[in-house]
Amino acid sequence: MCGLSWLLVALVLPLFGQNQLPQHGRRPALLVITDAMVITGNATPAEGPVDIIIKHNRIERITRSRADAGYRRDAEAVIEASGKYVLPGFINLHGHLQDERAGKPLPFDYQYKLWLGCGIATVRDVGSDYDKALAEKRKSAANTTAAPRLWLYFWCPGGNTEAEIRAKVRELKAKGADGLKCHQMDRDTYFIVADEAKKLGLKLAHHAGVEDANAWHDAQAGTATIEHWYGVPDAALDGVQQFPPDFNYNNELHRFRYAGRLWREANPHKLQEVLHALVRAGVAWDPTLCIYEACRDLQRALTQPWFKDYLHPALAAFFQPNPDYHGSFFYGWTSTDEVYWKENYRLWMQAVREFSRLGGIVTTGEDAGFIYQMYGFGYLRELELHEEAGFHPLEVIQHATANGAQVLGQAHELGRLRPSAGEFACSVSRRQRGHARSTTPGRRH
Repeated sequence: MCGLSWLLVALVLPLFGQNQLPQHGRRPALLVITDAMVITGNATPAEGPVDIIIKHNRIERITRSRADAGYRRDAEAVIEASGKYVLPGFINLHGHLQDERAGKPLPFDYQYKLWLGCGIATVRDVGSDYDKALAEKRKSAANTTAAPRLWLYFWCPGGNTEAEIRAKVRELKAKGADGLKCHQMDRDTYFIVADEAKKLGLKLAHHAGVEDANAWHDAQAGTATIEHWYGVPDAALDGVQQFPPDFNYNNELHRFRYAGRLWREANPHKLQEVLHALVRAGVAWDPTLCIYEACRDLQRALTQPWFKDYLHPALAAFFQPNPDYHGSFFYGWTSTDEVYWKENYRLWMQAVREFSRLGGIVTTGEDAGFIYQMYGFGYLRELELHEEAGFHPLEVIQHATANGAQVLGQAHELGRLRPSAGEFACSVSRRQRGHARSTTPGRRH
């Protein structure tokens, strides 16, 4: 759980009394971060220097820095943040807890260290082993492991009858789901799931896939987030996508090759209507731009510099082209595919930008563990791609913080640096300008 306990493990704190030795692994009742520049998460410019007073893991006050302030003397621990920018902790709205890849064990602790090291304070898991995910959430909440806060959106398989579908939704709620992830579900089933979920207070993340459910139905059903882009361009087609005669959706080389040719077939006028409908319905968009980037530049994906030091052997094995591993479909990829995907990205980013311009909520997720994306590093790349899509860096930070908290229904506790509501003290500090482009992990407090 995001708190100060793991911070004290990660940092050697310069305590106010120089005679005291650095202390680790405990949460001070009163912590002060001094002389920081603050970016609040609501797309307003940085301000400072300020002192941030944190009491019992919640922000009590943010005030102009004063070297002689009494709270500095009273603090159990002080973090000197001169020359640093402090941001809200990042919220990853598309993560997966994975304890194996390619049949090889992968410790959850590996994921947690990468997520935390890259500033991710909260993760919405959108599909993992139910029981293992619940156990990890309990450990995070109890501070018995150094991990982000976890929100669990259980995968909902549907059912054969309406009664079965509704019973499954109720079962997942009783099991401990915070929300549901629906994946490649037909329209009728999706509407039943959405209706039952609404009665139970469960939000829906929707990966539409190539089904008869699309973004029009997300607007009708009150979906919380559209994942990736699925269902958006599909809803704006004149007819169906121009698949070749031998196309097989279960062949991932076919699937992702022709996914790269979808956006160019969307009717721009229909697309505008779709985006308006989504905004009116309050559906947010979690685009996960990073997860498909290998499709437009495979060589870049293969040679990411952090692989050398941080790529786990299980992930390395899973990333090898293999039709048995989801997303490892690069056994027949061509330069022509990359050309189509480059255009696909341009149109996709243009749509995300227009969605935001119309008033839609854009969020940030990585979907790492697939397609050459590592946990945490994929998230930082996602931030860069949001800027490439045309968003101001302050908007990019808002996507990663305040917008994510809003979708989770936690805007009163997470996503912004403010004392008024006693927000949890989750933050990221950077040595350079916090909203500047960077490809290295930040330090999370």
